[in-house]
Amino acid sequence: MKTTRYFEEQVRRKRPYIERVWCAAIVATPLHRETQPDGRVRFWGEVVQPGQQAPRILRVVTLADGETVHNAFFDRGFRKDER
Repeated sequence: MKTTRYFEEQVRRKRPYIERVWCAAIVATPLHRETQPDGRVRFWGEVVQPGQQAPRILRVVTLADGETVHNAFFDRGFRKDER
């Protein structure tokens, strides 16, 4: 999985609980995909964290190439029924 310097130095430092394998899986098979006006691509997918039963929604943002991960965070505002 390709990543940006921002992802490695900032996102991983602030959110060490986000696993790379989750990001790769969501980019490969997202629940929803959307292109931002700046060309970056947003992907949403479900993740079950260790010790939890209910899945959470993880948003992964890539560069315009759709594969280089730039950002990732849990998205509390995503609603599957609205997509």
